Amino acid sequence: MRLLSLLLVAAALPAQVPYERILKARAEPHNWLTYSGGYDSLRHTTLDQIRPENVAELELDWVYQAQALDKFEATPLVVDGVMYLTEPPNDVVALDAKTGRIFWEYQHEVPPNITPCCGRVNRGVALLDELVYVGTLDCHLIALDARTGRKQWDVEVCNYPIGYALALAPLVVKDKVIIGTAGGELGIRGFLAAYDAKTGEQAWKFFTVPGPGEAGHESWENDAWKTGGASIWVTGSYDPELNLTYWGVGNPGPDWNPDVRPGDNLYSSSVVALDADTGKLAWHFQFTPHDKWDWDSVQVPVLVDMEWDGKPRKLMLWGNRNGFFYVLDRATGEFLLGKPFIHQDWAEGLDAQGRPILVEGKGPSEKGSLTFPGVQGGTNWYSPTYSPVTGLFYLTAWEGYSSVYFKWDEQYEPGRWYAGGSPKSKVSGARRSEPDLLDVDSGFGAIRALDPKTGERRWELRLDGMSESGILSTATNVLFAGDRAGYFLALDARDGKLLWRKYLGGQVISGPMSFAVDGKQRIAVAAGHSLYCFRLRD
Repeated sequence: MRLLSLLLVAAALPAQVPYERILKARAEPHNWLTYSGGYDSLRHTTLDQIRPENVAELELDWVYQAQALDKFEATPLVVDGVMYLTEPPNDVVALDAKTGRIFWEYQHEVPPNITPCCGRVNRGVALLDELVYVGTLDCHLIALDARTGRKQWDVEVCNYPIGYALALAPLVVKDKVIIGTAGGELGIRGFLAAYDAKTGEQAWKFFTVPGPGEAGHESWENDAWKTGGASIWVTGSYDPELNLTYWGVGNPGPDWNPDVRPGDNLYSSSVVALDADTGKLAWHFQFTPHDKWDWDSVQVPVLVDMEWDGKPRKLMLWGNRNGFFYVLDRATGEFLLGKPFIHQDWAEGLDAQGRPILVEGKGPSEKGSLTFPGVQGGTNWYSPTYSPVTGLFYLTAWEGYSSVYFKWDEQYEPGRWYAGGSPKSKVSGARRSEPDLLDVDSGFGAIRALDPKTGERRWELRLDGMSESGILSTATNVLFAGDRAGYFLALDARDGKLLWRKYLGGQVISGPMSFAVDGKQRIAVAAGHSLYCFRLRD
């Protein structure tokens, strides 16, 4: 570990970040205290200096260059003028949020034999009191001193040689740090675990693939639960009134040969609601039972309170990788609405309980089966946003995109790829390094606005190519997003009009965020191998 400019750190020490501050994150919009900006995961800022009429005056303020050339997928956190950022594979840096100058850097050495899926990535940190928390690809959860970067404790969460990894930003709830395990393509048995924030002692553990005697175990046959996947690799949400934390769960394993795992395969491709104190399951909803297509449900749960059928209700909004937009009651898990937001042909629709009505012949086969959407999905892990100003839900969509899904027999070997097939996709990069075998004339990427009360599309902005960018909404009706071509975009949240764009030279695979220093609003986003920070021209 290298410690830099410690005197500067001492002069710019952030105030502590107790749980009460995170609970009231919306009251201090100049900071960004959690991965999605708040426990409700709206990814929305109430800062109002940047508006549709002046967004074209945005200028580059500073750039932080990562030292590695892996994918840069992190969302930074900001507290009281200090930015905390992970860069691949597992390094943490503290920056002056005003200038981008480094205060300190913590470097974690990754073992050379590590084989994570999919890429050497890390999506961010969590803050609580005077500590910064980060998960690593070799399965360690580490607590650092926020002032100096010195390691305070280090616990091993999982066993990386057999395929586990930690790639998400942890979520702090009360006195616990919650983290989930990646590795669904390597035959792991996924789980979510909570650790004491002060000591690192494990508080609870919830397996996303239930074992013998656990509810849901009957949904796995042939002992397939032992290698069932169901990983968690994107940060969840939390409702403090219900004391429930919500997490999207990844695909079952093997991905594309469902024959070896008969049953619904709970809790894969689902959302689980857990008691934050105990980890006990309160409810679950499975979006894609017996998932055959690798449509992880690791999308961010967006928590919104609004009127539904004439009554106030606690809702969860979810744009799923399988191509359907869902509204659930987040207190009970009741299915309220489901509607396709892209073209899909694998389901005739959803029944009254939200279970898909399958179309025959759309699962993987030895000869290959063409299905919409492709393996990347109608959307994926990239963060959506909800604007309380417009009342609309915004997401990045892949339209007219399909894959040909193949299956074959594959033996499980610990630490080796265990997928039981492969998709051949239209779009480059949709799955590892699969070649482009189909034309892309009918497919395109888009930013789409949905009415959460009906699921209907209000507007869309078609992109020149596909996008893997998250979206940020603002109180002034500006949306920020990016695309694979390397452009950072600003749109009007009311009608989708393109207001501004800036070429950054590398694709945006991260979620934009906003903060303020010295009373001036900034927008930050990772693109290519750098973090870019913008503010209005003086």
